[in-house]
Formats: sequence, structure tokens, C-alpha cells
Amino acid sequence: MSTEQARPAPDERRWKALGVCLAAGFISLLDTSIVNVALPSLERGLGASEAVQSWVVSGYALTFGLALVPAGRLGDMRGRRQAFLIGLALFTVASLACGLAASPTWLVFFRLIQGTAAGLVAPQTSGLIQQMFQGSERAKAFGVLGTVIGVSTAAGPLVGGLLIDAAGTDDGWRWVFFVNLPIGLAAFAVGLRLLPRLPAPGKHEEFDLFGVLLLGSGVLALMLPLVQEQQWTGREKWALLPVALLLLGGFWVWEKRQGALGRAPLVDLALFSLRSFTLGALISLTYFAGFTTVFFLYALYLQNGLGYSALASGLTVLPFAVASAIGAALGGRLVMRFGRRLVVIGLGGVALGLLGVVAAVQLVPGPNLGWASALPLLVGGIGSGMTVSPNTTLTLTRVPVNRAGAAGGVLQTGQRVGSAAGIAVVGSVYFAHLANHGRAETAMQLGLLSSVGIILVALVLAVADLRERQVRPEPEKAGVTAGRGWDEEGVRPGS
Repeated sequence: MSTEQARPAPDERRWKALGVCLAAGFISLLDTSIVNVALPSLERGLGASEAVQSWVVSGYALTFGLALVPAGRLGDMRGRRQAFLIGLALFTVASLACGLAASPTWLVFFRLIQGTAAGLVAPQTSGLIQQMFQGSERAKAFGVLGTVIGVSTAAGPLVGGLLIDAAGTDDGWRWVFFVNLPIGLAAFAVGLRLLPRLPAPGKHEEFDLFGVLLLGSGVLALMLPLVQEQQWTGREKWALLPVALLLLGGFWVWEKRQGALGRAPLVDLALFSLRSFTLGALISLTYFAGFTTVFFLYALYLQNGLGYSALASGLTVLPFAVASAIGAALGGRLVMRFGRRLVVIGLGGVALGLLGVVAAVQLVPGPNLGWASALPLLVGGIGSGMTVSPNTTLTLTRVPVNRAGAAGGVLQTGQRVGSAAGIAVVGSVYFAHLANHGRAETAMQLGLLSSVGIILVALVLAVADLRERQVRPEPEKAGVTAGRGWDEEGVRPGS
């Protein structure tokens, strides 16, 4: 009997189950950007110092990134449903604790737990999509996920601004965390009923704890100087980067050894023999390095440079959020037809939109910038939607389902590292020019041009991948691709 004949019929509740995944994904990604506009409220209402504010923002990103790969592998081995629900419950409780925090120290502590919980949830979402959907349906599901990624990231400043405006500056920051509670509780209750269980594995696999230690230490050494770039003065922090390279190199050697001995590695390195996965992960890392920095810079410039309120600043990115949702929906429908060409078009649209914002800053330097940048942000948003979800689909399309969680964790770890690196690099450009010359408009333009330069690197990678596919197409099936190590069910001999 063929693999297709043996595959069970799709679960009729799969689209409703996807809704549960998207709700959890929305609140976990919303929290990466919503707190940015709440920092003045934190300072006034809780007495949070600049160092505390930095850790509230960067600590979440740090623990989020550290948890992704181990959590993805854990879901692959023990069940994505269980890992998802545990992570969601922990995230909801941590959100409540953040909102009730009585001191800055407790807020940072609970925020670190919240980031860890978000990192536990995120790879289960991509793994569950791989598990529940096939073919064009999977592309559409990733398209909807791309919509959520774009909307949640861009809508964070708007939602935060609305909450602070409604609750007041002293206590508004608490509602930035409380807003997660009804969504988290509802998603957990529905998820208990709808989320599918992972079929029992054929053999017991041990969890690679030493691999977790090596990878976690390497990612920590890599991300720490990036997320603390503005707070840690001096060059000593960059000494952690060669340490990170040594640890990550040791992780690679250890994982190869695990595979050679027939043991289950944390990350199956055969994933990187798939060109679609390797190039897609690089494109994702580079794109998020350029894309995430835009909202960071824009909020800084509008509030500090032009005197916008938190709510007004959030409203200015609404065109990007709406357009990103539209672009992601289109991308999910068209990716199976156009493939990597769609990513190339999307990246070109983002670059064009950001150049339009640069022009708007030059031509309309006053308080009307929000209106002047609406059209360029609309163009950039459509491009972003047509980049994120199609690239995710193409990156994971040949990954075996029983490796989907770990693969999703690798992909999203790259996104977190890219975001941290992009903010460090572009933020340095912005703050250095502001400190040396005092011209916020020029600093903003230089920062945006730096973001465009990073996105153009992602565009070059996408074009290179497209040309390579035209010359040497990748085999259609994961099993064929692995003449390189996997059979049709995604199982490596000896694993």
C-alpha cells in the first residue's frame, strides 16, 4: 500500500484547531512589541529604571529564543498537544503575574518566564500545521499564520497605546499584560478539546540534554550582547561572540556524533541538506533583522522626535498591519503556484515601501509624517505578508512531519537572533548619529536605509535560490531528497 493510501483522513476539526494555535501565537508575538509603548508608563507607575525597561523588552526575546529548539524537539518526541497546552498555561499565568508585579525585580523575573513559555508554544504551532495539513491546505494554513505574525507584531504598539490611553499612565502598563488573560484562557479551554494528539512513536528516543546545554549556551552568548547593546557600554560585550561561535561549533560536532552513533540528536543535521530549508532559514533570519527594526525606529522617532502619544504612534503603523494581513492571505494562496518568486516580489515590495518612508521623512518632516508614510507602509506591509508566510511554507515543505517541531524551532530561533542583531545594528546607527549630530530626521533616515540594506541581502539570497532552482530543481519528496538520509515517512535509518 502506498504512503498516500495509508495516510489517515484529515481531521475535520483541523481549521478550528488552527484557530487555537493562531490565538496563542498572536498573544505571544504581540508581547514582543506591545511593551515598547508601555515603557514610559512602567517608569512612572512602577519606578522602572532604564536597565529594568531594557530587561522587560530584551529578557522576553532572550528566553523566547533560548526555548525554541528544545521545545520543538520535545513536542516532536512527547506530543505537540501537551507541549502547546503546558506552554500556553504557563504563558497565561506569567502574564497575570507580570500585571500584578509589585516591584521591577519581580516584573523582570515573570517576564523571563513569560518568554520561556512563548518559546515553548511557538514551535508547536508550526509542527501542528505540518501535522494537520497537507499540500495546498498547508500553504493556506501557513498563510494565515503569516497574517497573524504580521498583524501581531505591527499591532502591538497600537494595542498598547489604546490600553494605556484607557487605563492611564500609572496603571496602563499592567493592562498590557492583562490583555493576554481572556485570550489565553479561551484558547486553552478550546485547545483541550480540539488539538490532535501525536501518534505514539515507534521507539523511545532520549532527549539530548547535552545538546540543549551547548545550543542554549551558544544562543545565549550570541544574543546577550545584541539585546543589551545599548545598555552595556564598552566593547567587552563583543568578546561573547567568538565564545558563541565556539559553543555553536561544538554543538554541531556533538550533533554529528549523535547521528553517527544512531542516537536521536536535538537537531537532525540532515535538515540542512535540504536546500529549501537552509536557504529559507537564512532568508528568514536576514529579513527579520531588517523588518523588526522598522517598528523600533519608527516608535522612537515619532514619540521622542515628533512628540506623538503612544496611541498616535501605534495608529501610524495600522496601514502596515492591515496590508500585511492581506499580503499573507494572498501569499498562502499563491505560494504553491509561484514558489520562491513570490518571496522575491514580497522582499522587493518591503524595500520599496521603506524607501518611501525615508522619502516621507525628508519631504514631510513634521507631525504630518504619519499621514505621509501611510502609503509606503501599505506597500511594505503587502510585501511583508507575501514574504513571511510563503517563505515559511517553502522552508518547511520538505521537512518530515516527525521533525517539524525541531525544524520550526530552528527557523524561529533564527528569526529571534535576526531581530536582536538587526535592532543592535540599526539602533547603533540611529543613536550614534543622534548623539553626534542631534538631527533626529537624518538619524531616522540612516536607520531606515540600514534596514533596507539588510532586507536587500535577504532579496539577494532569495534571487540566488530562485536561479538555483531553475538550474537544478530540488526533488519533490522528502524521501527522495534524502537519498540524503530519510525514507518517505521522514525516518532516518538507524534513528
